[in-house]
Amino acid sequence: MRLPVSPPVAPMLAKAVKEIPDGPYSYEPKWDGFRSIIFRDGDEVEIGSRNERPMTRYFPELVTQVIEQLPEKCVIDGEIVIPDGGGARLDFEALLQRIHPAASRVNLLATQTPARFVAFDLLALGDTDYTERPFSERRAVLADALAGVRAPLHVTPATTDRALAGRWFSQFEGAGLDGLIAKRLDGGYEPDKRVMFKVKHERTADCVVAGYRTHKTSEEAIGSLLLGLYADGKLASVGVVGAFPMARRRELFTEMQPLVTTFEGHPWNWARPEGVVGTPREAEVSRWNSGKDLSFVPLRPERVVEVRYDHMEGRRFRHTTQFVRWRDDRDPHSCTYAQLEEPVSFDLGDILG
Repeated sequence: MRLPVSPPVAPMLAKAVKEIPDGPYSYEPKWDGFRSIIFRDGDEVEIGSRNERPMTRYFPELVTQVIEQLPEKCVIDGEIVIPDGGGARLDFEALLQRIHPAASRVNLLATQTPARFVAFDLLALGDTDYTERPFSERRAVLADALAGVRAPLHVTPATTDRALAGRWFSQFEGAGLDGLIAKRLDGGYEPDKRVMFKVKHERTADCVVAGYRTHKTSEEAIGSLLLGLYADGKLASVGVVGAFPMARRRELFTEMQPLVTTFEGHPWNWARPEGVVGTPREAEVSRWNSGKDLSFVPLRPERVVEVRYDHMEGRRFRHTTQFVRWRDDRDPHSCTYAQLEEPVSFDLGDILG
């Protein structure tokens, strides 16, 4: 490739803040997919990722559309997403399935669950490097260069109106989006630097602690606590909480020992040690590493913890939760899905256009 910005490039990152910042910003939806920088030089296309490893082979349908629709020479930052079967909201689980080692499976999924690419920044166009230009200029050039694109390629909505951005923050969650991104209008493109801001939804839930995994550095320190919620009388695994200082991890290990039990009679007793599985879906393995050991130490489901989370993906927390406090006043059986706030539905098609 002969481009003014050559792969690999680490994407520009965002710092989490509690509120939508006020000032000279451009606001846009935070898409819940795979961050990708697309490089095109004629018939050569490379789809980069956040870790700078190419994802080109996993999305052949996007390569075809990039050659058909994007400018002859360009470098564009954006997100790969997949809508659900009805096209109403994003389906991250379906996106995860697209990372597969078998070419035959990749090609099959390209037709069964085709991906879309949502563009939101421009690094290069033609022979011009735009990375040092202000975002206001990059956005204008991006919108003009991609004015004629059609699905599955899109340009993200953006606004400088903070009030409108606030409405997007509330409404777009119903389509599976992840919050808001704020970019300084006068800011350049800074790879691997947290110079943007992200605002995400925060909620709390009271969950049952039903197991733990030890820390990778010590068998006497907690790596994560496994969380459950009751549904129809059965305890379903919904995620983990795990961001503790090392001293607290060791304290938690000691605190959990009186609750350690066997798998006999445990609500997740299908998770036999030889099966190395630890989620509610039988034989499930790690999303990213099929060989990763997901086994855990079962605990009597007697303690309740309040955790902070952003949103759900199906029946599970989308991301690792954050510890708030122990809730020893709660009956574990009272911790059900009914406590979770359900966003008002919003059609993804109304966002993508």
